[in-house]
Amino acid sequence: MKPSRLLLIWVAALLAIGIVLGSLQALAVEMPSSLLSINWGLLLALLALAILDALRLKRLPSPHITRQMPGSLALGRWGEVHLQVSHDFAQPLNIEVFDHVPDGLTTENLPLKVELQPGQYSRISYRVRPLKRGHFTFAHVEINLPSPLGLWSGKRLLEVPDHTRVYPDFARLYGGELLAVDNWLSQLGVRQRQRRGQGLEFHQLREFREGDSLRQIDWKATARQRTPIAREYQDERDQQIIFLLDCGRQMRSQDGELSHFDHALNACLLLGYVALRQGDAVGLSTFASDQPRFIAPAKGNAQLNVLLNGVYDLDSCRRAPDYQAAVSQLLARQKRRALVVVVTNLRDDDDEELLGVMKRLGQQHRVLVASLRESVLDRMRQHPVQTLDEALTYCGAVDYLNSSAQYHERLNAHGIATLQSPPEKLGARLVTQYLSWKKAVAL
Repeated sequence: MKPSRLLLIWVAALLAIGIVLGSLQALAVEMPSSLLSINWGLLLALLALAILDALRLKRLPSPHITRQMPGSLALGRWGEVHLQVSHDFAQPLNIEVFDHVPDGLTTENLPLKVELQPGQYSRISYRVRPLKRGHFTFAHVEINLPSPLGLWSGKRLLEVPDHTRVYPDFARLYGGELLAVDNWLSQLGVRQRQRRGQGLEFHQLREFREGDSLRQIDWKATARQRTPIAREYQDERDQQIIFLLDCGRQMRSQDGELSHFDHALNACLLLGYVALRQGDAVGLSTFASDQPRFIAPAKGNAQLNVLLNGVYDLDSCRRAPDYQAAVSQLLARQKRRALVVVVTNLRDDDDEELLGVMKRLGQQHRVLVASLRESVLDRMRQHPVQTLDEALTYCGAVDYLNSSAQYHERLNAHGIATLQSPPEKLGARLVTQYLSWKKAVAL
């Protein structure tokens, strides 16, 4: 409980008057003797009122507050939290409400001021924006309750337990369902290339048409029908995709508000969504993680929810990536041939180890190594050079990018597909690569 501004003003005014009267008395200035008595009387009356008001404040019942909030929030996106305040006060009362928001969430419009009317409840709201994923628990709501005479303000800490989960930014994934798939992918920057060959999954028999190849002719059906009959194929749908996600220290770099790990996770979910829509099975495995996860490949729209619930609280750590152990575990778990998308941030010291491990993985699966590139390197390369320090920075960035390009070329020379991308463009480029392979040959 603390004094209100009104009480402080009254105390300051009466003390100021008392000081003035005392000074005049000390200077032997003539004045009515009753003025000092009146001033002291007012101070004593104010003290009595303050004590009485404080006692009445302590007896006031606390308002009842309930919190209504989404069960899940998307990383980096604003959400609404509503507070409903009910009370038993017989007179209107203005209170201040402050919700104790867990660390990792930023807010707008807090604290909130609300006027409580007798016999009514009030509904107020504020905005919350998560800066990291995971499970968040809300425990308390703090209110500042004024006393009946307005001389005091009392803090009350009310227990209002609640919780929410913060998922990766999947809003655009579900938003894509409202559009045609091709139109949605084009908006994301995904380019679907023209078909260069034929899928390997049989679709149907039909009459031979101009432009069909002789390899498509079904000779037995042609003999029965006495007219050329061709086999029609479609893109293979019964494929499996496994994301091998690096959770080590190399993924802790930050570009903007999101870390490389968050960008990588969003890209995996985006490609997973597209692959599930294409009829493929999608799974995920992590390595260099304090929270190891393995989600077996499965088909269907429900698998996206399984992926989201399996990784929403996943985070990077300070461990160095152990590609050898990660590949060994994956080979032991995944016997069927699949497309393995290794999402990491390659460094020069990974050269020899990663090359041998990826060649081993490529003997059983098709492999795509997707590496994140720091956006700051591109900015350094494009920044005008005017001083010695800027020249040294430019040369260092170019040398690093050239070394990285040579490393990726070496992987490609050994038959390992690679993809290097800035973090914010990784999702669209992964989908472009996946669809181009899907249109060309079987995975």
